[in-house]
Amino acid sequence: MLTPDYPPAPGGIQLTAHRLATGIEGFRTLVLAPQAPGAADFDREAGVPIRRTPAAGQAPAARNAALNAWALGEALRFRPQVTLSIHIVTSPAAAAVRRVLGARTLQYFHAEELGARPKLAAFATAQADVAIAVSAYTADLVRGTGARIGRLALVSPGVDLPADPSPQPEPRPTCVTISRLQERYKGHDVMVRAWTLVRARVPDARWVVVGEGSLRPALEALARSHGVLDAIDFLGTVSDAERDGWLRRAHVLAMPSRLPAGGLAGEGFGIVYLEAGAFGKPVVAGRAGGALDAVVDGVTGLLVDPTDPVDVADAITRLLCDGELAARLGRAGAERARQFAWPNVVRRVQDLALEQLDGR
Repeated sequence: MLTPDYPPAPGGIQLTAHRLATGIEGFRTLVLAPQAPGAADFDREAGVPIRRTPAAGQAPAARNAALNAWALGEALRFRPQVTLSIHIVTSPAAAAVRRVLGARTLQYFHAEELGARPKLAAFATAQADVAIAVSAYTADLVRGTGARIGRLALVSPGVDLPADPSPQPEPRPTCVTISRLQERYKGHDVMVRAWTLVRARVPDARWVVVGEGSLRPALEALARSHGVLDAIDFLGTVSDAERDGWLRRAHVLAMPSRLPAGGLAGEGFGIVYLEAGAFGKPVVAGRAGGALDAVVDGVTGLLVDPTDPVDVADAITRLLCDGELAARLGRAGAERARQFAWPNVVRRVQDLALEQLDGR
């Protein structure tokens, strides 16, 4: 497995890589990943062999180049039959391993990277024996590269089902958003504008923002200018346990992701919608991108125009005020989350890898 993102660093791609590495049972697996703070302690308890690039603290471009260059030497020692490349930035190494050792390549595609690096995306597509898209939206982006596609498989991200999903609702009507404050397309700015309308209809409503990033000062300033900063809690980075605690306590999760300007792709899937569903919470999502795969409109959540604060506010207010609707959507969300449990997803990827052996 070649991945530029792996725990202990947080993030959705990191989680995907880890769940696949530790869950696949049909192979002897070796993970090749960049060095990272805290990696030594994490790797000792990882349950799967992990080798890290010798260099640490590099800029992303240099780090990825070092990972690709170093990976071929590691592959010559390990001699894999199949390479699973978790991001297109490791596709050069996967292609080199295929040329030298004949190892078949499974290449993951998420979404945003296809717009950000179109030439590399086309290369990764052409070099892969199997292109794995995390949503129908992402699959369309893969087709849009114009490159030859060996096989295109649709495999959604998975979700960890909580041991205890029982609700512990806050006394105040509470909406939660869980996302890094790094990408504008996640819709935090629209949420701030929508919150003035939510507060007008539900005066004691509270918005809890879990996640940290460079956009936080601007979002706090925007909230202050709209007079709603006192009704918003910017929590920053929290532990997994605290994050799950908010999913138990909140009444609704909202993240109205939109398609970014400039041809970039945006939300590949939106696993947080299924994570909320696993706790029986209804969701509000943008009617765009991979969220169309993650959320069933009117069944597990409400899809809205992610650029319209009024539409966003209407959906949130409806779920905060209509307990029967919220409960019904939450129950359906919990059932859908079970279908996307990680063991089911891992089995699908393992089957794709096994099919590559000896042309089977």
